[in-house]
Amino acid sequence: MKQLPEHGPCFVCGTANPHSMGARWYVLDDGTIFTEVTLDTHQQGPPGHLHGGAAAALLDEAMGSAVWTAGYMVLAANLNVDYRRPVPLGVPVKITAKLVDKSGRKLYTRAELTLPDGQVAVKANGLFVEAPHLFTSGENQFANLLPDA
Repeated sequence: MKQLPEHGPCFVCGTANPHSMGARWYVLDDGTIFTEVTLDTHQQGPPGHLHGGAAAALLDEAMGSAVWTAGYMVLAANLNVDYRRPVPLGVPVKITAKLVDKSGRKLYTRAELTLPDGQVAVKANGLFVEAPHLFTSGENQFANLLPDA
C-alpha cells in the first residue's frame, strides 16, 4: 500500500485547504484506491448526516485517482451515484474505487462508501475520458506510484 500525493487546495484531500474533508488516499497492490475518513458538520446535509454532494465528491476523487494511478490523464465525463443509506457524521467511513474497464479513450470506474458495520451506503460508477492535452506539465502526478514503479 502506497500513499498518493495530495494536491494542495483540493477540498476533498488538500492539506493547504482548511476546509478539506481530510481524505488521505492510498493505492493497494491490486490498483484499488482506499481511504478511511471521519466527516463532521462541515460536510453536513440533513442534520447529523453527510451531504450527498460531499459523498459524490469523495467518490469522484477516488475514481479519478484510480484512473490516474493506472497511468491515464483524464477528466470525469459522467458520474452516477446511488445513495442507499444515510451516512452519519462522526464515524469512520471507508471509500474504495477501482478502474474496471477501458475502451478507446473511455475509462470506466466503480466506487463505494462503506459504513463501519460494512453496509454500502453510497455506490458510484464513473466514466472518465483521456485528455492529456489539458494538463500543462504533460506528466501524470501518480506515475511514481504505479505498480511497476
